[in-house]
Amino acid sequence: ASISGRSSKLILVPILAVLFVTIGYQYICPAGSNSYLEDDSPPKLPSKFNFTERDLDRHVEFNMKGDDVIVFLHIQKTGGTTFGRHLVRNIRLEQPCECKPGQKKCTCHRPGKEESWLFSRFSTGWSCGLHADWTELTNCVPVIMDKKEAQRNKRNFYYITMLRDPVSRYLSEWKHVQRGATWKTALHMCDGRSPTQDELPTCYSGDDWSGVTLTEFMNCPSNLANNRQVRMLADLSLVGCYNLSSMNESQRNHILLSSAMSNLKNMAFYGLTEFQRKTQYLFERTFSLRFISAFTQINSTRAANVDLSEPVRRRIEELNFLDVQLYEYAKDLFLQRFQFTRQREHQEVRLKRREERRWLREQREQGRPWPLKHRGVGNREGRGGGGVNKGTDGDLPATTEDYTSQVARW
Repeated sequence: ASISGRSSKLILVPILAVLFVTIGYQYICPAGSNSYLEDDSPPKLPSKFNFTERDLDRHVEFNMKGDDVIVFLHIQKTGGTTFGRHLVRNIRLEQPCECKPGQKKCTCHRPGKEESWLFSRFSTGWSCGLHADWTELTNCVPVIMDKKEAQRNKRNFYYITMLRDPVSRYLSEWKHVQRGATWKTALHMCDGRSPTQDELPTCYSGDDWSGVTLTEFMNCPSNLANNRQVRMLADLSLVGCYNLSSMNESQRNHILLSSAMSNLKNMAFYGLTEFQRKTQYLFERTFSLRFISAFTQINSTRAANVDLSEPVRRRIEELNFLDVQLYEYAKDLFLQRFQFTRQREHQEVRLKRREERRWLREQREQGRPWPLKHRGVGNREGRGGGGVNKGTDGDLPATTEDYTSQVARW
């Protein structure tokens, strides 16, 4: 009998241990948490840039029912088309954008108003010109919005954009141009005018540059694909717009890169094509909005399928040396913002759980019954408790690792 009793105890101990670990795991990782985000630990390498807490904390009080407007600066071949469709079709809204079959643009009005809260290709169209850059948008958007809507109150414009690895983006643009794309209707407005033919010569004769080889694409000195991301994010009026004779090349490049970095850092939000799930996470926390379906990472792009020799890769990096520096800066800041936001969110969750434990302890000491919402382990209604404005998930579906089955392919 004593042997039988000892055996049952030996069996019971591991069972209790498993139950303890299971309950502890559920407490630490409750349902609805963002377990799909894998990088919670500090970066292995220190940052090259001295970012302040203000640089990292990008939460904005976006008032969709008021006068705030999100302006999407769409740089070619950065995944902007996919992201732009997320904005009009995939955000959980009180009044969703109205997208009709066969129409490229959607109507994105504020709740109860005939006013747009989104300025983008798929909402307002190319109102400031095809793929308008920072120089064009900052001068054009306020004027266009005032023309479309009678507005007395001052609007808050929140600029957002997407960036991509410069080599991949360059190759993607080459393949796009090779198939016949031109963007020749782009205005490139700066200081009130478009560039002259002498200031911005075309790289091809005829209607398009279809069939262009990569060597031909790289050999055109006026190719706008070169350092496109820096040029489209910089204030071009600082360097005389497209007039290359206004200053020496070294000075011009330094001003352009510094301006692009500053404008990017001060934007409300930017994402990176290579980090789709982190892009979704940071956008949601920045604007206190939630996407319905999770973003997906598609790595099998046309650019990824190009077989590059090392000399050709180095040549592309040299042609895009400003973009290479901008992307290094942008990636560092992006990942630091992600880490900062995640750590702050974890701290808020830990604080809330500490307060809940303290409250439960007081209830036990006073002999009061526990309300239903405080029974059980942890708070299963949301990761951090509270509403969307607190940067929590609330009762919205969490983004999961199994994202490919949730995304509509546009």
